[in-house]
Amino acid sequence: MKIPLLDLTRQYRQIRDKLTPKLTELFESQQFILGRPVQELEAQMAAYCGASYAVGVSSGTDALLLSLMTIDIHPGDRVLTSPYTFFATAGAIYRLGAVPVFVDIDPDTCTISPVKLAETIQAMPQTIKHRLRAVIPVHLYGQCADMEPILHLAADNHLVVIEDAAQAIGAEYRGKRAGTIGDFGCFSFFPSKNLGGFGDGGMVTTQTEAYRDKLHRLRVHGGAERYRHTEVGGNFRLDALQAAVLSVKLPHLDGWTEGRRNHARMYARLFRDAGLLERIGLPVERTGKHVYNQFVIRIPGHRDALQRYLTEKGIGTAIYYPIPLHLQPCFADLGGKPGDFPESERAAQETLALPIFPELEPQEIERVVDVIHEYFRNR
Repeated sequence: MKIPLLDLTRQYRQIRDKLTPKLTELFESQQFILGRPVQELEAQMAAYCGASYAVGVSSGTDALLLSLMTIDIHPGDRVLTSPYTFFATAGAIYRLGAVPVFVDIDPDTCTISPVKLAETIQAMPQTIKHRLRAVIPVHLYGQCADMEPILHLAADNHLVVIEDAAQAIGAEYRGKRAGTIGDFGCFSFFPSKNLGGFGDGGMVTTQTEAYRDKLHRLRVHGGAERYRHTEVGGNFRLDALQAAVLSVKLPHLDGWTEGRRNHARMYARLFRDAGLLERIGLPVERTGKHVYNQFVIRIPGHRDALQRYLTEKGIGTAIYYPIPLHLQPCFADLGGKPGDFPESERAAQETLALPIFPELEPQEIERVVDVIHEYFRNR
């Protein structure tokens, strides 16, 4: 039995009959840039997240970049974030000439540690601290970072809070949905996300009208009026095609999320029943509703060998992320070295993502656990 890490064809078959007329209508209109489909999706996303405003953009990466541009991040400014995340989080900071300041993660959730965040800010020389502008907590794997202490630290240090919610649409923290807790929420609609398009796409949520207005300008080259540019932006527009697809998918999202959460519960029960909890670490739901964009286990000392074994048995897996950002070659000028962020480095050596997509069948989950049990039984 082959079990893929992700199979989007199963999802497509569910919604094909609803998608076809929506896309046909768009093709007949031949209106592909912004317009009504994007406006409708923005309204739907704002309502879904509980945000005042939502602005459709070209990708999750550009959502981060535009949020930083909106608050006028300049070369030399400092932005706090995690070294254990997808490259775009720090890449957006660095691209503007600002400096990512990495903060180690909580070992249980793999999200930025508020304790380490406080220590990092406290240890900063005043000459550096006065350039500190923002913090980007990453809601990793589908679970929100511990936002309350982060918000307190941000308020005490006059920092803008930009939530990287690329993996966490629908996740909740103390009754609030991801993307509405800080000043900005950044979402990705990459096809593998819980709400994925037919290509790249993203969204920025905010509660602040002035931020919404500037985001609108920046996504069209800074043009407040046609051919009149008040600032330098870029081409950061969300395609109408992606908006049309996402509008069809969004009403299904909560059901798909419950499917993922049910699968996570089944994995936990099967691993427990198989007596594997001394060999592997399961995801910890600590900060609220986890939406399981990935189901990531920890396997100290056996991760790579187990992954090879699962591959041989036809089971798809992935490693998110094998090289922490402070050790990436392109950030060598930041001076990062092994040992700087031990929890991030340990996670990079131990974590493995298993199949979790909503259409996964119970027997497929049973097979994954059986193969992992088989691996450890033979060791």
